[in-house]
Amino acid sequence: MVEKERSLGKMEKGRGGRLILFATQALCGFILLHFMYVEFLAYKVTPSKQIKFTGRQILSEWKADHLINVVNNDDQHQSLQYLLSRLLGGEDRSKLDSTGFACDKGSWSLVCVADKPVKIDMSTMRVHLQPSHLRFTPAGENTTTVVRPYAMQGNPYVINDITPVTITSSEPEPPTCDHNHQHPAVIFSSGGYTGNIFHEFNENIIPLFITSRLFRSKVHFIVVDHKPSFIQKYRRVFSRLSDHEIIDPAVDSGVHCFPGAVTGLKFHKFLGVNTSDNPQGYYSMPDFREFIRQTFRLKTRSVFETQNPPVLLLISRQTTRKFLNQAEMVKMMEELGFRVIIASSAKEMSNVEKFSRVINSCSVMVGAHGAGLANEIFLPDGGVMVQVRPLGFQWDVDSFYSEPGPEMGLKYLEYRIEPEESSLADVYGLDHPVLRDTASVAAKGGYEAAREMYLDKQDLRIDLDRFRETLIEALRIVGRRIDVSNA
Repeated sequence: MVEKERSLGKMEKGRGGRLILFATQALCGFILLHFMYVEFLAYKVTPSKQIKFTGRQILSEWKADHLINVVNNDDQHQSLQYLLSRLLGGEDRSKLDSTGFACDKGSWSLVCVADKPVKIDMSTMRVHLQPSHLRFTPAGENTTTVVRPYAMQGNPYVINDITPVTITSSEPEPPTCDHNHQHPAVIFSSGGYTGNIFHEFNENIIPLFITSRLFRSKVHFIVVDHKPSFIQKYRRVFSRLSDHEIIDPAVDSGVHCFPGAVTGLKFHKFLGVNTSDNPQGYYSMPDFREFIRQTFRLKTRSVFETQNPPVLLLISRQTTRKFLNQAEMVKMMEELGFRVIIASSAKEMSNVEKFSRVINSCSVMVGAHGAGLANEIFLPDGGVMVQVRPLGFQWDVDSFYSEPGPEMGLKYLEYRIEPEESSLADVYGLDHPVLRDTASVAAKGGYEAAREMYLDKQDLRIDLDRFRETLIEALRIVGRRIDVSNA
């Protein structure tokens, strides 16, 4: 009897042990599945799409992101050729498919693509298309193309100062590779108008996003006219677009070999992206703005998440197009209910990482026409950019700011000064053609004369009563109630 009880006790202990072991295994399995599920949902779901993903959509995204990791080497090569071909369209893409090299020439940009291995001699900036890989239809045909890789091809004031890159299939080619790379190269210049935030975004950062984003950071940047200050300023942008250190031809000498190359950057329009023209057909200006928000860790997405009272950033110019009655303007802004931040230090504004966070906390930005208005890129969605248009020199204002703003998800307001608000009235009198017939200045002296007169020699004395109406409209747009009778 005692032995039987002992036997039953052992059976119960064994059954209990197995139950504990089973429960432990089940719990571990549940935890593992939970973490897999969380990671699965989180993987590559970017906020820029602004949609609610279903399980099927998430699986599709996951498969697309992992495609290159599971294909064999031949498919990897074909995939690279496919991505490179996305930078071209129509006959240019057909030429790339048939010859291995083609260029896309637009009104502003020139972009040349090689989808086969290249050797780049950094000492001469010659890109050698290896004849053994080219697929020319006429046997023995060679090609030589010179590209100044800057997205302002039509601007004679800058393009001639950009270092030329020669792309050639002519012999002799460099005999050996000093450095071999697994990913394609993108060659561009950091010369030109860098140092001016409008031109930095217009001709460098946005075109670089358009050109390189589809490679998912698997790309090497070769930067001619290398400016350390520019590279440092936008180091976060470069590190998110490329997994590799930037190659400076003046330092990284020798012959570098790549599986393909892009020379030049694609330009669509001023401070903008044309979805129909971009490589994959789905990048847009909101996508770029989301990329910038993530890159600079900007927390405020919508203007309705900003502070109350609303914050207004006033860009205060210190040389030309100054606000001569700025103190009175600020007082009026504060009476309307704004908390005003004045940005006047060039050094402060040049620190893009810090200044972008200041702008991102604002509901409204105000400034006279100039490069500083390009900071609108950092405003939250639904924010208001108010441009004060100086007298004269009006023909570039629409394409620079009024058109890009709405495509960024912003509201654009404009205040056009009258002749009596210009400091030129003190010099020439209100009846002078400089104030009454501004087009005549450009007609006689051309662009340079108009620029000197209206951008370099003009300051602004704002009519506070008229300008108040513009600011009241800005308050309404950002959803802040005001007592108009007291305003």
